[in-house]
Amino acid sequence: MKKTLLTLGFLSLLTLACQQSEKKQDNQQVIAEFTEKKQKFNFSTEKAMNFLASDELNGRDTGSEGINKAAIYIEDAFKSFDVQPLFETYRDSFQIQDIQAYNVVGVLKATNTTDKKPLLIGAHYDHIGFSKPVEGDSIANGANDNATGTVAVLELANYLSQQNLNRDVIFALFSAEEKGLLGSKHLAEKMKSKNMKPMAVFNIEMLGVPMVNKEFEAYLTGYNGSNMADVFNQAYDNIFLGFLPKAQEFQLFKRSDNYPFFETFKIPSQTICTFDFTNFEYYHHVDDEIQHLDLKFFQKLVDQMKPGVMNLINAEDDKLKLNQ
Repeated sequence: MKKTLLTLGFLSLLTLACQQSEKKQDNQQVIAEFTEKKQKFNFSTEKAMNFLASDELNGRDTGSEGINKAAIYIEDAFKSFDVQPLFETYRDSFQIQDIQAYNVVGVLKATNTTDKKPLLIGAHYDHIGFSKPVEGDSIANGANDNATGTVAVLELANYLSQQNLNRDVIFALFSAEEKGLLGSKHLAEKMKSKNMKPMAVFNIEMLGVPMVNKEFEAYLTGYNGSNMADVFNQAYDNIFLGFLPKAQEFQLFKRSDNYPFFETFKIPSQTICTFDFTNFEYYHHVDDEIQHLDLKFFQKLVDQMKPGVMNLINAEDDKLKLNQ
C-alpha cells in the first residue's frame, strides 16, 4: 500500500512539474508572439506622423479612402500593442446620411479583475480632406489637427500595454469630429446604452508645436470644471497642465470630442492641447503639414505626459470629480 501511495505521489509531482513546464512554455510563446507582432509593425511616433499626415491619405475626410487607410493603420497598431477591440471589432460604425463612418476603439484590460470604471483616452483622427489650393496643393493634411493627437493616443497605448494597470483603459480614435463631434457623440451614446460609464475622458488635440512664453507644458480645456489638472499635475515637480484664458474665451471645452462625454455622463472630460492661438497659423489650411511642426518637442511632450496619465489611471473613482 505504501509503495502504491509513493508511486501515486511521484506521478502527481511529475504531472504537476509537466503542467508547470507547459504553462511556462505557453507564457514564453505568448511573450514571443507579442514581441514579434511589435517588431513586425515597427511603430514609432515619427513614422506614424509621417504616414497619417501624408498626401496618400488625402486629408482623412470622413467616409473617404484616405481615412480608411488611417483606420487600418490604427487597427494594426492596436493589434501590435495587444489592445483588444472594445466591441465585436475595432470599428464602431455609424451613419451620416449616405456616409459610412467609424470610430476605431480598443481596450487594454486591467492586470487583475476589477470593478473600477475605465479611463477613456481619445483623439479625432479625421480631418477636412481638401481645402483652398495654395501653389497647386489642395490636400489639407491635418498634421497638427489631429495626426498629433492620434499618434499621442497610439504612443500611450504602446506604453500602457507594458504597464500593470489597475483599471481598464479605452482608446478611442474618433471620426467626424470635423462634422460636428459626431463620432464622439455616437460612442458616448453607445457606451451609455451598454452601461459602460467611464471614470473620466482624457482627450488630445493639436500638440505639434510648443506654446509661447507659458509656465506650463500644455493646457487643459474646461480647466476649472474639474480637478483633473490637479490629479494629473501631482506627478510633476512643476505645473504640467495649466489654464489658458483664450481657451475659455473661445469655449474650446465644447469644441472637441471630450464634450459629448461630459454631456452624456457628467464626468470629468477634458482636452489637452498646445495650440495657444499665436503659435500655429495653419488651422484647417493645406499647409498643416509635418514641416511646420516641432517633432522633437512633440515626442518629448508625449513622453512627459505618461506619469500624469498613470496618475489618472491609478486614481480612485471618487478622486476625479467635477467642481461645483
